[in-house]
Amino acid sequence: MKVTVKFGLGFAALWITYKMILFYTLTGEARYNLEVPILINVMCLLASMAFGLYLSKRRQKTHTTALDDIKSSMRAGVPYTLIVSVFLYVYYTSIDPEFNRHQLAESEIQLDKLLNDPEQLKELKASNAEFEIMTKEEIRSQLKGNQQAMFSAKSALTVSLLGMLVLSTINSIFLTVVYRKLIFRDQMLPRGE
Repeated sequence: MKVTVKFGLGFAALWITYKMILFYTLTGEARYNLEVPILINVMCLLASMAFGLYLSKRRQKTHTTALDDIKSSMRAGVPYTLIVSVFLYVYYTSIDPEFNRHQLAESEIQLDKLLNDPEQLKELKASNAEFEIMTKEEIRSQLKGNQQAMFSAKSALTVSLLGMLVLSTINSIFLTVVYRKLIFRDQMLPRGE
């Protein structure tokens, strides 16, 4: 197994462990705060790609192109993305299904506030041509259906896969540029210069 893949798997296991520790230790509203776990997830993805590419470049005996470096760093990012995304699907369906119910309840409260405020309701109807002819209850049922689809485990899987794949691609390009221009620039120069 390539070193880059090992880093991807290792950092995915690290983040899953972190998420499970949060699940078992946090209570109340702190359990539903997503900012820190998302930040740690992004950092683990970047670290797996950075360490994997670094060790891969250190072990290289021949000159490589920038595309080779991008592919090498993606070998850490893609396994990380797949494992974490599948874990999130399992997490929200089996381990903590209450999370999605809580998010739905919170969004319904916000939806009720929006629909019960005449000014905001007027703005909502003006912002969407479909809503202009709908009653308040019809708008509520349509928006509630959208929220149920948004807070499902399948949408979490889809969003995490897409988001982390795009982030992996951007990270791999960024890391390749940084490593080639700053860290391994001596290896890029032809011999004799």
